[in-house]
Amino acid sequence: MARANRRPPGLLFFVGTSILAACVGLGMGSSSAQQLTASADHQQDTPRKPSMKPGVTTAAVAPTAAASPADVKPVRRSQSGAAAKGPYYVDFRARTAASYGHAFVWFGKTSEKQVEVAGLHPAGDTLPYVLGHLMWVPSETGASYGDLDVQYLTASYRVYLSEADARKVFAHIKHLQATSPLWNAETTNCTAFIGRIASFMGLKTPFHLLKPEEYINQLKALNGGRQTAQLASE
Repeated sequence: MARANRRPPGLLFFVGTSILAACVGLGMGSSSAQQLTASADHQQDTPRKPSMKPGVTTAAVAPTAAASPADVKPVRRSQSGAAAKGPYYVDFRARTAASYGHAFVWFGKTSEKQVEVAGLHPAGDTLPYVLGHLMWVPSETGASYGDLDVQYLTASYRVYLSEADARKVFAHIKHLQATSPLWNAETTNCTAFIGRIASFMGLKTPFHLLKPEEYINQLKALNGGRQTAQLASE
């Protein structure tokens, strides 16, 4: 049967040659396609210059553009004419914290977005805070973490001042900041600190050993929610 199916040698040679040529052609085509694909991949993998897309730029700039709360001490711009008439304010505020909260004040001018922050708190992290319940520890009197964030606010009582009175009150606040080197949880704490500011403004003050939120609410209630304060004439 094998011999009966044999084809002439010439025909086999022609068929074999055709098959070989087709295989070589297909191999070259496949090789060329692979080279084109590899070339395209190489171009995609080639490092490019950083994209200037807005999203990327914002992400890169945002961390440096935002100031930390401890650095926020805006300089009051000089005013003239009608803008110099005020009103000015002191905002007694309380916020959440890892423990029972923190009390502090914002003060400034209503026509300006920038504010100054004053509050008494331990200098450092957890250890000074813990030790401050047993002894006096070094303090800081500027802004602390969370003082500028509305989402942490638990109570607020804003009192407005004339320009002349604001000048005296703001000077008193800065004097307290400069002369309050120590913090203690029971004596020289955050509520006692802002209480001294309120007393200077002629406001009635509650007992200082209250949680900050309760202290601010009672401060407002004791003063009938009054929105203005006037210093006694000298």
